[in-house]
Amino acid sequence: MIRTKKEILLRMLSLLSPYRWIVLIISILSVAQVTLTLYLPVLIGQSIDLMISKGQVDFVSLQQLLKQMVIIIILNTLVQWILPRIYQKITYEITRDLRQATLEKLHSMPLSYIDRHSTGDLVSRLTTDTEQFNDGLLMIFEQLIIGLLTIIFTLVMMFNINVIMMIVVTLLSPISLLTSRFIANKSYEYFSSSAKQRGALSELVEESITQKETITLFNYHTQRANQFRHINDNYSDLSFKATFYSSTVNPTTRFINSLIYAGVTGIGALLILNASLSVGGLTVFLNYAKEYTKPFNDISNVFAELQSAMASANRLFDILDGPTELESGNHIFDKDNLSGDITFEHVDFSYDPNITLIEDLNLNVKAGQKVAIVGPTGAGKSTVINLLMRFYEVNSGHITLDQQKITDYTKASLRQQIGMVLQDGWIKSGSVADNIAYGFPNASREQVISAAKRAFAHQFIEALPQGYDTILESGGNSLSKGQQQLLSIARLFVSIPNVLILDEATSSIDTRTEIQIQKAFHALMEGRTSFVIAHRLSTIQDANLILVMDQGQVVEQGNHEELMNNKGLYYKMQMANNINII
Repeated sequence: MIRTKKEILLRMLSLLSPYRWIVLIISILSVAQVTLTLYLPVLIGQSIDLMISKGQVDFVSLQQLLKQMVIIIILNTLVQWILPRIYQKITYEITRDLRQATLEKLHSMPLSYIDRHSTGDLVSRLTTDTEQFNDGLLMIFEQLIIGLLTIIFTLVMMFNINVIMMIVVTLLSPISLLTSRFIANKSYEYFSSSAKQRGALSELVEESITQKETITLFNYHTQRANQFRHINDNYSDLSFKATFYSSTVNPTTRFINSLIYAGVTGIGALLILNASLSVGGLTVFLNYAKEYTKPFNDISNVFAELQSAMASANRLFDILDGPTELESGNHIFDKDNLSGDITFEHVDFSYDPNITLIEDLNLNVKAGQKVAIVGPTGAGKSTVINLLMRFYEVNSGHITLDQQKITDYTKASLRQQIGMVLQDGWIKSGSVADNIAYGFPNASREQVISAAKRAFAHQFIEALPQGYDTILESGGNSLSKGQQQLLSIARLFVSIPNVLILDEATSSIDTRTEIQIQKAFHALMEGRTSFVIAHRLSTIQDANLILVMDQGQVVEQGNHEELMNNKGLYYKMQMANNINII
């Protein structure tokens, strides 16, 4: 979604609405700080005028002014100590809530959105971009508010001292602001581009680490290093340009402001010679001129930092404004009275609207049947499961469970009826027991141990340093692939569902353990509807129904013997499989 910079900035400021009362307090304290800061030069000017010449100093009045200065300095110091503590607390809370909202939004988004974005890029948005956003928000409180108040107050004070010098300052100062705005626009373009490159860099790093074995296997280090170097060079180049442009703001505006300061001093000297202004008055005015031009430097820095924050905020808003997985039904399946009849009626589906995948798919699976789905790569085997789980929605047609359209029921209710073990096991950081009870946090230790035993994982778990309380960090990298898969299988036995889906669930397990688990699966499947996506055809010959898919269509169906007698695609796949075995 394309947003203007104004829309992004207003959206950022809208995040402050829950803290409006605290923002009001910050505003009051900011006014107090500016007032105290600008009142001090008045006292300094009065003190200078009291020291006319040697022997003519009014020490009594000067002493009173010095006391007032001390009080002003103490009060100003106190305000400057309290104010940052308040706005820093707000800023970090807003960033915390934004990060939390972004993650929760990711969990509520359709799987199709996640598939279209790399993991590294999404991680970069949740980490680096939120930090950049936080820095920009802090700059608004630290420099922008105080800066704007200082400009307004100093203009009033300078007007009261001398109108001519005030006009000179106000006419020349916008040059500084216009210059900084031009530079800020250029830096925004580079900050926005560098944020995208940072996401691409995170994506490449994430792939390089998680796919280290594959990269090593194919000796792809050089190509991967060249890809990284290319993106890294682009990122470095864009970051340099963004930083360079933003860093030129301060010295450029300081140079312009110094020229203005020098000009005002010359005019003031002439006014003193004409007795139109006192030395103290000129001192006060020069202090105000300095205070007036100083915020332009600060605001220029804010503009430079804000460009990076807005670019990062825009990437976060892209997620927050992204699609949400909608709930089409509100019924709940009765788990105890569910048979497991599943039908696909005239189902059409495609990931890409321009590329047809599944067209007019019709299936009728009876309760308790073991259904194997086979076919070449890209035939649509996993897509059928994705549609049944409602990871993706059908384009047309419908799917029923026990003669009820699954879209009439909540997705949570549907998925509670289905147990799924994928080819690649996933382990979260936490204890072994927590991993087995994932999705069933209230499961007792006895249930967890029983599930592990049925998945033949109990023996290796007991051999771990703390058994079931062993902490698995970094996604279970301390375990072998087979052990990770056994824990994933054990989850299925914690609360046994009515429908089972096994996607080559034992691919990473040794042959002896696989035979044992296959026996456990056979017992588990008894009386339950089950789908098995098979790559090794020898494991599904006892299936009640074998669906042979090709290009999104079920081209054959029947049991093993019937399909072999037909000598169609299944027969050819079996023959090819046997040849490969030989």
